[in-house]
Amino acid sequence: MIEKNFITSGRNTIIHKIRKFDLLIVNGHHPVVIVSNRGIGIYKGEVPHKRSDAKKAYQEVVDVGSTEVFGETKTLIFVQALDNKEYKIDYSKAGTPNFIRIHQENYI
Repeated sequence: MIEKNFITSGRNTIIHKIRKFDLLIVNGHHPVVIVSNRGIGIYKGEVPHKRSDAKKAYQEVVDVGSTEVFGETKTLIFVQALDNKEYKIDYSKAGTPNFIRIHQENYI
Protein backbone atom coordinates (compact mmCIF):
# COMPACT_ATOMS: atom_id res chain seq x y z
CA MET A 1 0.00 0.00 0.00
CA ILE A 2 1.27 3.45 -0.92
CA GLU A 3 1.42 6.01 1.90
CA LYS A 4 -0.47 9.19 0.98
CA ASN A 5 0.19 12.68 2.26
CA PHE A 6 -3.52 13.38 2.61
CA ILE A 7 -6.75 11.81 3.85
CA THR A 8 -10.19 12.14 2.28
CA SER A 9 -13.10 12.63 4.61
CA GLY A 10 -16.73 12.50 3.61
CA ARG A 11 -17.78 13.47 0.11
CA ASN A 12 -15.66 16.57 -0.49
CA THR A 13 -13.02 17.11 2.23
CA ILE A 14 -9.26 16.67 1.87
CA ILE A 15 -7.07 16.70 4.99
CA HIS A 16 -3.38 17.58 4.56
CA LYS A 17 -1.27 15.23 6.71
CA ILE A 18 2.48 15.74 6.26
CA ARG A 19 4.18 19.13 6.58
CA LYS A 20 7.10 18.19 4.32
CA PHE A 21 4.95 17.67 1.21
CA ASP A 22 2.73 20.15 -0.65
CA LEU A 23 -0.52 18.98 -2.22
CA LEU A 24 -1.41 19.95 -5.80
CA ILE A 25 -5.18 19.59 -6.15
CA VAL A 26 -6.22 18.92 -9.75
CA ASN A 27 -9.96 19.09 -10.48
CA GLY A 28 -10.68 18.60 -14.18
CA HIS A 29 -9.96 21.67 -16.31
CA HIS A 30 -10.14 24.08 -13.34
CA PRO A 31 -7.10 25.94 -11.94
CA VAL A 32 -4.66 23.83 -9.90
CA VAL A 33 -4.57 24.64 -6.18
CA ILE A 34 -1.48 24.17 -3.99
CA VAL A 35 -1.78 23.39 -0.28
CA SER A 36 1.38 23.86 1.79
CA ASN A 37 2.12 24.09 5.49
CA ARG A 38 1.86 27.90 5.21
CA GLY A 39 -1.52 28.07 3.50
CA ILE A 40 -3.24 27.64 0.17
CA GLY A 41 -3.22 29.34 -3.24
CA ILE A 42 -3.41 28.93 -7.00
CA TYR A 43 -0.46 26.97 -8.42
CA LYS A 44 1.31 28.74 -11.28
CA GLY A 45 3.95 26.10 -12.12
CA GLU A 46 3.77 22.97 -14.23
CA VAL A 47 2.07 19.96 -12.68
CA PRO A 48 4.40 16.91 -12.58
CA HIS A 49 3.15 14.05 -14.76
CA LYS A 50 5.01 11.31 -12.89
CA ARG A 51 4.66 10.52 -9.21
CA SER A 52 8.47 10.26 -8.90
CA ASP A 53 8.94 13.80 -10.31
CA ALA A 54 6.40 15.15 -7.84
CA LYS A 55 8.09 13.37 -4.95
CA LYS A 56 11.48 14.88 -5.87
CA ALA A 57 9.86 18.33 -5.68
CA TYR A 58 8.22 17.41 -2.32
CA GLN A 59 4.76 17.54 -3.88
CA GLU A 60 1.87 15.14 -4.30
CA VAL A 61 -0.68 15.46 -7.08
CA VAL A 62 -4.24 14.90 -5.83
CA ASP A 63 -6.50 14.23 -8.82
CA VAL A 64 -10.02 14.77 -7.49
CA GLY A 65 -11.57 12.86 -10.40
CA SER A 66 -9.56 9.68 -9.79
CA THR A 67 -11.24 6.72 -8.13
CA GLU A 68 -8.70 6.81 -5.27
CA VAL A 69 -9.90 10.27 -4.20
CA PHE A 70 -13.55 11.14 -4.99
CA GLY A 71 -14.20 9.51 -8.38
CA GLU A 72 -15.65 12.65 -9.99
CA THR A 73 -14.86 16.32 -10.40
CA LYS A 74 -16.31 18.51 -7.69
CA THR A 75 -17.67 22.06 -7.63
CA LEU A 76 -16.96 22.54 -3.94
CA ILE A 77 -14.03 21.12 -1.95
CA PHE A 78 -13.04 21.71 1.66
CA VAL A 79 -9.36 21.48 2.61
CA GLN A 80 -8.09 21.19 6.17
CA ALA A 81 -4.58 22.60 6.00
CA LEU A 82 -1.70 22.36 8.45
CA ASP A 83 -1.98 26.07 9.31
CA ASN A 84 -5.00 25.13 11.48
CA LYS A 85 -7.58 26.52 9.03
CA GLU A 86 -10.23 24.92 6.86
CA TYR A 87 -10.51 26.41 3.38
CA LYS A 88 -13.40 26.27 0.94
CA ILE A 89 -12.52 25.99 -2.76
CA ASP A 90 -15.56 26.91 -4.85
CA TYR A 91 -14.78 26.04 -8.47
CA SER A 92 -17.95 27.78 -9.69
CA LYS A 93 -16.27 31.05 -8.63
CA ALA A 94 -12.87 30.40 -10.28
CA GLY A 95 -11.13 33.63 -11.25
CA THR A 96 -12.85 35.70 -8.56
CA PRO A 97 -11.69 36.61 -5.03
CA ASN A 98 -14.26 34.11 -3.67
CA PHE A 99 -12.54 31.14 -5.35
CA ILE A 100 -10.56 30.22 -2.19
CA ARG A 101 -12.00 31.35 1.14
CA ILE A 102 -11.36 30.53 4.79
CA HIS A 103 -14.27 28.37 5.93
CA GLN A 104 -13.25 27.88 9.58
CA GLU A 105 -10.46 29.73 11.37
CA ASN A 106 -9.64 26.88 13.79
CA TYR A 107 -10.95 23.43 12.97
CA ILE A 108 -9.14 21.59 15.79
